[in-house]
Amino acid sequence: MAKIHPTAVIEDGAQIAATAEIGPMCWVSSQAKIGENVKLLGQVTVYGNTEIGEGTIVFPGARLGCGPQDHGNEFQPEAKLIIGKRNIIRENVTMHSGTPKEHFTTVVGDDGMFMINSHIAHDCVVGNNVIMTNNAVIGGHVHLGDGVILGGNCAVHQFVHIGRKAMVGGVSGVARDIIPFGIANGMPARLRGLNVIGMKRSGIDEAAIKACTRAFMFVFKGKEGTFEERVNAAFEKYKDNEMVQEQLRFIKESLSGKRNVTVAE
Repeated sequence: MAKIHPTAVIEDGAQIAATAEIGPMCWVSSQAKIGENVKLLGQVTVYGNTEIGEGTIVFPGARLGCGPQDHGNEFQPEAKLIIGKRNIIRENVTMHSGTPKEHFTTVVGDDGMFMINSHIAHDCVVGNNVIMTNNAVIGGHVHLGDGVILGGNCAVHQFVHIGRKAMVGGVSGVARDIIPFGIANGMPARLRGLNVIGMKRSGIDEAAIKACTRAFMFVFKGKEGTFEERVNAAFEKYKDNEMVQEQLRFIKESLSGKRNVTVAE
Protein backbone atom coordinates (compact mmCIF):
# COMPACT_ATOMS: atom_id res chain seq x y z
CA MET A 1 0.00 0.00 0.00
CA ALA A 2 1.19 3.49 -0.85
CA LYS A 3 1.90 5.79 2.08
CA ILE A 4 -0.85 8.41 1.87
CA HIS A 5 -1.37 11.16 4.44
CA PRO A 6 -4.94 11.27 5.78
CA THR A 7 -5.37 14.90 4.68
CA ALA A 8 -4.54 14.10 1.04
CA VAL A 9 -7.37 13.94 -1.50
CA ILE A 10 -7.01 11.02 -3.93
CA GLU A 11 -9.77 10.83 -6.50
CA ASP A 12 -11.18 7.44 -7.47
CA GLY A 13 -9.32 6.00 -10.44
CA ALA A 14 -5.89 7.44 -9.66
CA GLN A 15 -3.10 4.91 -10.20
CA ILE A 16 -0.58 5.14 -7.37
CA ALA A 17 2.36 2.74 -7.08
CA ALA A 18 2.72 0.80 -3.84
CA THR A 19 6.03 2.50 -2.99
CA ALA A 20 4.82 6.06 -3.62
CA GLU A 21 4.36 8.58 -0.81
CA ILE A 22 1.63 11.23 -0.85
CA GLY A 23 2.12 13.95 1.76
CA PRO A 24 -0.32 16.20 3.60
CA MET A 25 -2.91 18.25 1.72
CA CYS A 26 -2.02 16.88 -1.71
CA TRP A 27 -4.67 16.49 -4.40
CA VAL A 28 -4.31 13.75 -7.02
CA SER A 29 -6.78 13.56 -9.89
CA SER A 30 -8.64 10.47 -11.05
CA GLN A 31 -6.55 10.25 -14.25
CA ALA A 32 -3.15 10.61 -12.59
CA LYS A 33 -0.47 7.91 -12.69
CA ILE A 34 2.07 8.09 -9.87
CA GLY A 35 5.12 5.82 -10.35
CA GLU A 36 7.26 3.78 -7.98
CA ASN A 37 9.08 5.70 -5.23
CA VAL A 38 7.53 9.02 -6.23
CA LYS A 39 7.23 11.45 -3.31
CA LEU A 40 4.72 14.29 -3.21
CA LEU A 41 5.96 16.06 -0.10
CA GLY A 42 2.86 18.12 0.64
CA GLN A 43 0.38 20.59 -0.86
CA VAL A 44 1.07 19.28 -4.36
CA THR A 45 -1.66 19.33 -7.01
CA VAL A 46 -1.57 16.67 -9.72
CA TYR A 47 -4.32 17.62 -12.10
CA GLY A 48 -5.86 15.83 -15.10
CA ASN A 49 -4.08 13.14 -17.12
CA THR A 50 -0.63 13.52 -15.56
CA GLU A 51 2.00 10.80 -15.35
CA ILE A 52 4.94 11.09 -12.92
CA GLY A 53 7.83 8.68 -13.45
CA GLU A 54 9.52 6.64 -10.75
CA GLY A 55 11.80 8.28 -8.20
CA THR A 56 10.59 11.82 -8.89
CA ILE A 57 10.33 14.08 -5.83
CA VAL A 58 7.85 16.97 -5.84
CA PHE A 59 8.14 19.74 -3.26
CA PRO A 60 5.26 21.71 -1.67
CA GLY A 61 3.25 24.10 -3.79
CA ALA A 62 3.96 22.50 -7.17
CA ARG A 63 1.04 22.40 -9.63
CA LEU A 64 1.39 19.72 -12.31
CA GLY A 65 -0.88 19.07 -15.28
CA CYS A 66 -3.20 22.04 -14.96
CA GLY A 67 -4.81 23.27 -18.15
CA PRO A 68 -2.64 25.40 -20.42
CA GLN A 69 -2.65 29.17 -20.47
CA ASP A 70 -3.82 29.00 -24.07
CA HIS A 71 -7.14 30.75 -24.57
CA GLY A 72 -9.85 28.31 -25.55
CA ASN A 73 -7.81 25.22 -24.66
CA GLU A 74 -7.80 25.48 -20.87
CA PHE A 75 -10.07 22.46 -20.35
CA GLN A 76 -9.34 19.71 -22.86
CA PRO A 77 -10.12 16.18 -21.57
CA GLU A 78 -7.42 14.65 -23.79
CA ALA A 79 -4.69 16.93 -22.45
CA LYS A 80 -1.64 15.19 -20.94
CA LEU A 81 1.52 15.93 -19.00
CA ILE A 82 4.15 13.19 -18.99
CA ILE A 83 7.01 13.60 -16.50
CA GLY A 84 9.95 11.18 -16.59
CA LYS A 85 11.99 9.47 -13.90
CA ARG A 86 14.10 10.81 -11.02
CA ASN A 87 13.24 14.47 -11.46
CA ILE A 88 13.50 17.03 -8.66
CA ILE A 89 10.57 19.45 -8.84
CA ARG A 90 10.93 22.22 -6.29
CA GLU A 91 8.49 24.57 -4.60
CA ASN A 92 5.78 26.28 -6.66
CA VAL A 93 6.87 24.83 -9.98
CA THR A 94 4.14 24.75 -12.64
CA MET A 95 4.01 22.35 -15.59
CA HIS A 96 0.98 22.57 -17.88
CA SER A 97 -0.67 19.95 -20.06
CA GLY A 98 -0.78 20.12 -23.85
CA THR A 99 -3.18 21.45 -26.47
CA PRO A 100 -4.63 20.11 -29.75
CA LYS A 101 -1.82 21.93 -31.55
CA GLU A 102 0.76 19.35 -30.37
CA HIS A 103 -1.16 16.09 -29.80
CA PHE A 104 -2.43 17.39 -26.45
CA THR A 105 0.87 16.47 -24.75
CA THR A 106 3.64 18.18 -22.78
CA VAL A 107 6.69 15.97 -22.17
CA VAL A 108 9.45 16.27 -19.53
CA GLY A 109 12.39 13.83 -19.61
CA ASP A 110 14.40 12.10 -16.88
CA ASP A 111 16.84 13.33 -14.21
CA GLY A 112 15.98 17.01 -14.42
CA MET A 113 16.01 19.67 -11.72
CA PHE A 114 13.31 22.32 -11.83
CA MET A 115 13.97 24.93 -9.18
CA ILE A 116 11.58 27.22 -7.33
CA ASN A 117 8.90 28.98 -9.43
CA SER A 118 10.13 27.62 -12.76
CA HIS A 119 7.43 27.11 -15.39
CA ILE A 120 6.96 24.72 -18.32
CA ALA A 121 4.15 25.79 -20.60
CA HIS A 122 1.85 23.75 -22.83
CA ASP A 123 3.19 21.48 -25.59
CA CYS A 124 6.82 21.79 -24.53
CA VAL A 125 9.33 18.96 -25.01
CA VAL A 126 12.02 18.97 -22.31
CA GLY A 127 14.96 16.55 -22.58
CA ASN A 128 16.91 14.61 -19.97
CA ASN A 129 19.22 16.15 -17.35
CA VAL A 130 17.78 19.64 -17.85
CA ILE A 131 18.23 22.27 -15.13
CA MET A 132 15.86 25.22 -14.88
CA THR A 133 17.02 27.59 -12.17
CA ASN A 134 14.72 29.67 -9.93
CA ASN A 135 12.06 31.59 -11.87
CA ALA A 136 13.18 30.34 -15.30
CA VAL A 137 10.16 30.09 -17.59
CA ILE A 138 9.56 28.61 -21.03
CA GLY A 139 6.61 29.46 -23.26
CA GLY A 140 4.43 27.10 -25.25
CA HIS A 141 5.95 24.67 -27.78
CA VAL A 142 9.54 25.24 -26.58
CA HIS A 143 12.01 22.37 -27.05
CA LEU A 144 14.94 21.96 -24.64
CA GLY A 145 17.62 19.41 -25.59
CA ASP A 146 19.34 17.07 -23.15
CA GLY A 147 21.55 18.80 -20.60
CA VAL A 148 20.28 22.34 -21.19
CA ILE A 149 20.78 24.77 -18.29
CA LEU A 150 18.59 27.87 -17.94
CA GLY A 151 19.78 30.52 -15.51
CA GLY A 152 17.61 32.24 -12.93
CA ASN A 153 14.87 34.58 -14.12
CA CYS A 154 15.44 33.85 -17.79
CA ALA A 155 12.48 33.67 -20.16
CA VAL A 156 12.27 31.61 -23.36
CA HIS A 157 9.77 32.73 -25.99
CA GLN A 158 7.22 30.29 -27.39
CA PHE A 159 8.34 27.95 -30.22
CA VAL A 160 12.05 28.46 -29.49
CA HIS A 161 14.35 25.41 -29.66
CA ILE A 162 17.49 25.17 -27.52
CA GLY A 163 20.02 22.49 -28.48
CA ARG A 164 21.58 19.99 -26.11
CA LYS A 165 24.19 21.09 -23.57
CA ALA A 166 23.45 24.75 -24.28
CA MET A 167 23.50 27.23 -21.40
CA VAL A 168 21.48 30.42 -20.96
CA GLY A 169 22.62 32.99 -18.43
CA GLY A 170 20.34 34.49 -15.79
CA VAL A 171 17.95 37.35 -16.54
CA SER A 172 18.08 36.63 -20.27
CA GLY A 173 15.32 36.87 -22.83
CA VAL A 174 15.56 34.15 -25.48
CA ALA A 175 13.57 34.86 -28.63
CA ARG A 176 15.62 32.78 -31.09
CA ASP A 177 16.93 29.22 -31.25
CA ILE A 178 20.26 28.47 -29.55
CA ILE A 179 22.63 25.95 -31.10
CA PRO A 180 23.78 22.81 -29.27
CA PHE A 181 26.70 23.51 -26.89
CA GLY A 182 26.13 27.26 -27.17
CA ILE A 183 26.32 29.80 -24.34
CA ALA A 184 23.94 32.74 -24.56
CA ASN A 185 22.86 35.59 -22.34
CA GLY A 186 21.54 39.12 -22.47
CA MET A 187 18.31 40.94 -23.23
CA PRO A 188 17.80 39.87 -25.94
CA ALA A 189 20.10 36.85 -25.63
CA ARG A 190 23.15 36.65 -27.89
CA LEU A 191 25.64 33.84 -28.38
CA ARG A 192 28.80 34.39 -26.34
CA GLY A 193 30.64 31.25 -27.38
CA LEU A 194 30.55 27.51 -26.78
CA ASN A 195 30.02 25.54 -23.57
CA VAL A 196 33.57 24.19 -23.62
CA ILE A 197 33.55 23.19 -19.95
CA GLY A 198 30.35 21.22 -20.44
CA MET A 199 31.85 19.54 -23.50
CA LYS A 200 34.92 18.48 -21.56
CA ARG A 201 32.80 17.17 -18.69
CA SER A 202 30.88 15.10 -21.23
CA GLY A 203 34.09 13.34 -22.23
CA ILE A 204 34.49 14.97 -25.63
CA ASP A 205 38.11 14.93 -26.74
CA GLU A 206 40.18 18.09 -27.12
CA ALA A 207 40.55 17.81 -30.89
CA ALA A 208 36.79 17.68 -31.44
CA ILE A 209 36.26 20.68 -29.16
CA LYS A 210 38.88 22.73 -31.00
CA ALA A 211 37.23 21.84 -34.32
CA CYS A 212 33.88 23.00 -32.91
CA THR A 213 35.46 26.30 -31.88
CA ARG A 214 36.93 26.82 -35.35
CA ALA A 215 33.59 25.98 -36.96
CA PHE A 216 31.81 28.41 -34.62
CA MET A 217 34.17 31.22 -35.64
CA PHE A 218 33.79 30.33 -39.32
CA VAL A 219 29.99 30.27 -39.29
CA PHE A 220 29.13 33.02 -36.81
CA LYS A 221 32.11 35.37 -37.08
CA GLY A 222 33.15 34.83 -40.71
CA LYS A 223 32.99 37.62 -43.26
CA GLU A 224 32.81 35.57 -46.46
CA GLY A 225 29.37 35.14 -48.01
CA THR A 226 26.06 35.09 -46.22
CA PHE A 227 25.31 33.21 -43.01
CA GLU A 228 23.50 30.45 -44.91
CA GLU A 229 26.37 30.16 -47.41
CA ARG A 230 28.84 29.70 -44.54
CA VAL A 231 26.58 27.05 -42.99
CA ASN A 232 26.52 25.15 -46.28
CA ALA A 233 30.28 25.44 -46.67
CA ALA A 234 30.85 24.20 -43.12
CA PHE A 235 28.98 20.95 -43.84
CA GLU A 236 31.80 19.96 -46.17
CA LYS A 237 34.62 21.69 -44.32
CA TYR A 238 33.84 19.85 -41.04
CA LYS A 239 32.26 16.69 -42.41
CA ASP A 240 34.32 14.47 -40.08
CA ASN A 241 33.22 16.15 -36.83
CA GLU A 242 29.83 14.84 -35.69
CA MET A 243 29.42 17.59 -33.09
CA VAL A 244 29.81 20.28 -35.73
CA GLN A 245 27.45 18.38 -38.00
CA GLU A 246 24.89 18.29 -35.16
CA GLN A 247 25.12 22.07 -34.80
CA LEU A 248 24.79 22.60 -38.54
CA ARG A 249 21.78 20.29 -38.82
CA PHE A 250 20.20 22.21 -35.94
CA ILE A 251 20.71 25.49 -37.78
CA LYS A 252 19.28 24.06 -41.01
CA GLU A 253 16.22 22.75 -39.17
CA SER A 254 15.76 26.09 -37.45
CA LEU A 255 15.88 28.02 -40.71
CA SER A 256 13.64 25.55 -42.55
CA GLY A 257 11.11 25.81 -39.71
CA LYS A 258 11.03 29.56 -40.27
CA ARG A 259 12.51 30.24 -36.86
CA ASN A 260 15.66 32.26 -36.26
CA VAL A 261 19.01 31.28 -34.78
CA THR A 262 20.54 33.38 -32.01
CA VAL A 263 23.55 35.19 -33.45
CA ALA A 264 26.92 35.96 -31.90
CA GLU A 265 28.11 39.46 -31.13
